[in-house]
Amino acid sequence: MGSYCEVQLYHESRIEARNVSRELIAEVDRLEKKYSRYQESSFLSAINKSAGSFSGISIDTETKSLFDHATACYKHSDGLFDITSGVLRKIWDFREARVPSQSEIDDCLENIGYDRLQWQDDRLLLPARMEIDFGGIVKEYAADAAARLGRKLGIKHGLVNLGGDFAIIGRQPNDQTWPVGIADPNSPQRMMAKIEILDGGLASSGDYERCFLHEGKRYSHLLNPRTGWPTEGLRAVSVAANLCTVAGSMATIAMLKPEIEGIAWLEESTLPYVYMDSNEQISGPALQEIETA
Repeated sequence: MGSYCEVQLYHESRIEARNVSRELIAEVDRLEKKYSRYQESSFLSAINKSAGSFSGISIDTETKSLFDHATACYKHSDGLFDITSGVLRKIWDFREARVPSQSEIDDCLENIGYDRLQWQDDRLLLPARMEIDFGGIVKEYAADAAARLGRKLGIKHGLVNLGGDFAIIGRQPNDQTWPVGIADPNSPQRMMAKIEILDGGLASSGDYERCFLHEGKRYSHLLNPRTGWPTEGLRAVSVAANLCTVAGSMATIAMLKPEIEGIAWLEESTLPYVYMDSNEQISGPALQEIETA
């Protein structure tokens, strides 16, 4: 998943715990191989290679469920959560700190638009030059899938952490909640807050993951699919929900919206959340400040 991942399980047998852990890791590995945009052999790569084909490509049930979730996110975000916007990464280089020209952005925007996808039963017809990127969904989905498998295999207490996105399998054995630390955008090695979660999942989104400074301006890796430019709203958001997939989408949409709208979006959700605004103020109903020496 391109990030630090861990599995914590409680089991009476160390051997069984190790066996279950291997199965959960294998499930995450399966999903990465299926949906990674970096692997030529992945099913996602096959989908993108089908762009412009008149016959399209057959989509299996699992992948269709991801598209269904993406459709809901696209509608609820008024088009800001768009899994066809991944093509923007071709012109935005966050390693080299390069800002593309407006003409480059305009050309790229012509190949973005989730509402342009066409379906014929279970076949997707992807327009030429367009691409699908499940980057905003699949890591959270993989966390939920691993937790679901853990429950199926008899685990009653556990935690799956995929790069800071969490899926919980019941409370801790002592009936305590799971305290999850939230990274500080200014220094990801430090925690700015923590959220206590009982079950379900928690996911975070922030401009600390990939960003750069250019001529005194900060550019976030979160790109607006309408303008092609980085968003300028909240600095970081963490949300807890019944599923990590839901939590991740809620957090990302809040980040994509203008700051005031993003905060209103979180408030209307009634879910536990924490955020850092553009003035670096930390707030949210689930906020528990980290004690500092």
